[in-house]
Amino acid sequence: MRRAWGQSLRIGVAAKGVSLLLESRWRKAGVTMLAEHVCSASAEHPYDALAQALRALLGEQQVAGWPVRFVLADELVRLWRVEPPAGAARLADLQASAGLRFQSLYGETPASWQISADWDATAPFFAAAIPRDLLKVLQLLAEETGLHIVGIEPQLVAALNRWRRALQPGAWFAQVHDGLLTLAALEPDAASLRAIRVLPLPSGPDAGQQWLSQTLQREALLLDLPAPQLLQVCGSVPAGWHKPVNQSGQIPCAVLDHAQQASGPAMTALAQLARSGSAL
Repeated sequence: MRRAWGQSLRIGVAAKGVSLLLESRWRKAGVTMLAEHVCSASAEHPYDALAQALRALLGEQQVAGWPVRFVLADELVRLWRVEPPAGAARLADLQASAGLRFQSLYGETPASWQISADWDATAPFFAAAIPRDLLKVLQLLAEETGLHIVGIEPQLVAALNRWRRALQPGAWFAQVHDGLLTLAALEPDAASLRAIRVLPLPSGPDAGQQWLSQTLQREALLLDLPAPQLLQVCGSVPAGWHKPVNQSGQIPCAVLDHAQQASGPAMTALAQLARSGSAL
């Protein structure tokens, strides 16, 4: 596959499969779905099936020399908030604090996870952890196929980075993907993140605007935050969410990637994962 100027690849990685997209900086070219493979991981060797699916995915294409960004489904990673210890002055102090918080939340040692964060000794920050075995699989596959990795990031992080500048004071951010609503509860000035919540969507009409408003209000109470004045959301947004608010107490919803959703044919959940965070 010959690469034109401004083109790159995006690979979505989820527990149930992988997908490959071609992306171009030229908006008219947009993104092109190249391939996807479904897999079923075993409990004992969860990443063997993903490695096989990636080999099959990339074996169908000539990708040597191409830049690639991996987008990982949030089910494969861990995201959590860290309070810096009092008097922290070294990066090692912050890393130790993040590791202890990880262990208390998830009940496992952080040794098997690669932890990264926007380390801050003066304010709470969020950390992300990716399994080291999964990272080894991605790095090995890149070496085998000649790909150049330019990024590996969780889906929520990719989407939040993409839309950060569009977020309004008083709003929360959310992503809807494959039956899950991932909420990023923002501080009132929208400058920092207070919490992340992952919630299953009810089926059918039960996932309407009334359910959404009640859910946002409940989460705000649990976090001791004012309810958001607006939910800015991307992904597979239910049709009823962005209708005009017609009842008191309902929270309006604005779809950030409406133009992206309207362009081209509908994509599978795996393809949507790979596209997360793309500007196209």
